[in-house]
Amino acid sequence: MDEKDILGRIHELVEEEHQLRETAAEHGDDQRARVAELERHLDQAWDLLRQRRAKRQYGEDPDAAGERPEPQVESYLQ
Repeated sequence: MDEKDILGRIHELVEEEHQLRETAAEHGDDQRARVAELERHLDQAWDLLRQRRAKRQYGEDPDAAGERPEPQVESYLQ
């Protein structure tokens, strides 16, 4: 997956998250769970994008970057 693909995925996830949040008053447990899932996937996608960019910046192969597990990415400070 290249940066263009990752950015496309991020855009898709953000759009879905925004749509769900616009109808927040109607949210049930399923919608809240989906928003939380989207947030986790977004964190992973942003992390992968940052990894690829860092590898490229330092002359390494960006394709060597890999998606990290949710618990690892979720523990990062913002």
